[in-house]
Amino acid sequence: MSVAFIKEPEGGEAFENLPDRPISPHTNFVTPEGLAQIEAEVARLEREVASLDPADKAEDSRIGRDLRYWAARKNTAQLVEPMSGDTVHFGATVTVLREDEAGKETRQTFRIVGEDEADPHKGSISYVAPLARAITGKSVGDVVEVNGHEVEIVEIRA
Repeated sequence: MSVAFIKEPEGGEAFENLPDRPISPHTNFVTPEGLAQIEAEVARLEREVASLDPADKAEDSRIGRDLRYWAARKNTAQLVEPMSGDTVHFGATVTVLREDEAGKETRQTFRIVGEDEADPHKGSISYVAPLARAITGKSVGDVVEVNGHEVEIVEIRA
């Protein structure tokens, strides 16, 4: 059993500090929207710290851990301004053709963004994802192999 939930003799609870969230070793590139999200998260957590009940050690530990993570991400963020071009780049919205598991050709559109703002369910992938790495620097009509499957770039938007 974790000592985090063992009662101390005085009747209080003993809490260990939560381990810090791991920080990616990759450069922290962000879009303007990604930087705004990071700044908003830091501000939200700072408001939570200010209104925290000092007796709530578990919540203090959680908020502290999250605030350390997001403050570090804010401090290391490298803003990449939107750019245009004929090749796939950070911040671009790309449409590709690929075969699905049944062999049917499928169109997929996504935006290449920073690690913290990536959300494949909402149409964004991290610039360090295998697909993003494989197509970065490529142009419309180029075909690349990703995880044993061919992917053709059919559109690039800034």
